[in-house]
Amino acid sequence: MEKGLDKINPSHYQKGKIEVIDFILDQKMSYLTASACKYLCRWEHKHLGEGRLDDLRKARWFIEKQIEEILKEENIK
Repeated sequence: MEKGLDKINPSHYQKGKIEVIDFILDQKMSYLTASACKYLCRWEHKHLGEGRLDDLRKARWFIEKQIEEILKEENIK
């Protein structure tokens, strides 16, 4: 494996039987839902100090943004 490839596809992307990206594509997720999903699936596999809490915060941000969009679409206040 080339050195640069580690930054593109690090080991925490490859946990479990399938990669998160393959699940996202199979489920045809929207951008916001897919982004939340990837952060939720990967945060536990990062080393301490490597952005674990940042990933959870990012997931929360994408979930909140998806909720905002649904509220707008359905004209809910």
